[in-house]
Amino acid sequence: MKFKRGIILVIDACGVGELPDAADYGDTGSATIPNVAKAAGGLNMPNCQKLGLGNIVEIEGVPAAEKPAGSFGKMAERAAGKDSTSGHWEMAGVVIENPLPTFPDGFPKDLVEKFEKEANVKTIGNVAASGTEIIERLGKEHLDSGTIILYTSADSVFQLAAHEDIISIERLYEICAIARQMLSGKYAVGRVIARPFIGEPGNFVRTAGRRDFSLEPPDDTILDLLHKSNRKTLSIGKIYDLFVGRGISRKIKTANNNEVMQNIIEAIENNSEYALIFANCVDFDEKWGHRNDEKNFANSLEEFDVQLGKLLGKLCDYDLLIITADHGCDPTIKTSTDHTREYVPLLVYGKNARTGINLGTRETFADIACTLAEVYGLEYEFRGASFLDEL
Repeated sequence: MKFKRGIILVIDACGVGELPDAADYGDTGSATIPNVAKAAGGLNMPNCQKLGLGNIVEIEGVPAAEKPAGSFGKMAERAAGKDSTSGHWEMAGVVIENPLPTFPDGFPKDLVEKFEKEANVKTIGNVAASGTEIIERLGKEHLDSGTIILYTSADSVFQLAAHEDIISIERLYEICAIARQMLSGKYAVGRVIARPFIGEPGNFVRTAGRRDFSLEPPDDTILDLLHKSNRKTLSIGKIYDLFVGRGISRKIKTANNNEVMQNIIEAIENNSEYALIFANCVDFDEKWGHRNDEKNFANSLEEFDVQLGKLLGKLCDYDLLIITADHGCDPTIKTSTDHTREYVPLLVYGKNARTGINLGTRETFADIACTLAEVYGLEYEFRGASFLDEL
């Protein structure tokens, strides 16, 4: 077999340009990586440049490679929306038919009252807001009253923030689990998210205790198919939460991008028997995109590139590395802190793969699942097209 192990590396929120329907989402002009590069006066990303990142779209400081070491393209999300859940499900083979519900004006009063009764809590907030902004605005009231901060965003999320000294992480998880169970039907948001924080008024800091309580994918993903064929899978970062653990043999939680990359390298060095390593580098999204911080977004991209260089040197002959994203989150658009509806990059590299192949504009993220299913010789019904033959 030319390839035996797949590695999906999601650089969260790193879109490469607006989709044709971006205006419907208020995202005209979004282009996360190109706009960040322009704001920074250019990016230094030699390893991504070598693979063909600059061949996908014009990026200041990352010119097109004359002879890319990888193959390159970009992908459109077939599902409506711009949420992490739908994006990751789609790259794993599940394209949702209807967009996940959003609540830009907050959740209905009767729903909130039902949640408060079932969880035995009182809430404040119930607005669409940035996570860092809302804890600064309501954190003191939360400390004084013991209520829990409820908020959402343009994405399909029901978020609950609490200071760890007021509501323990374990209790916060309990509350989120209750919310997840009751949010069904027209209220079936993609994720209930626990958002613990610490600190004092004027200096609140979110902690690494975040946990996502996701819906279950409605159909089998590539992870499920591998599980049914008795092959092992490893999730690194928030992947486990997004798939509710389905089809995942082992999970590794991480605190930052560097930990994600180090854990991928360690799994490869240990010559693991994992058929698929599925990892997410969330810092771009959580720390910088949602905070409109293009400077640190740029720094984080360059740091990722350094780690990528280390990873490339560790790959085995039978590995197939696929680097992509789940949506955009353009920090240069100051009118919003939400995700942006964008094409995502597609970089594919393997020591036994062809080089310099232009994979074009793919119609769905599910092409990744189709490709990997063919690598593993699995029967599948994913709504996409494999690009394995081109590799």
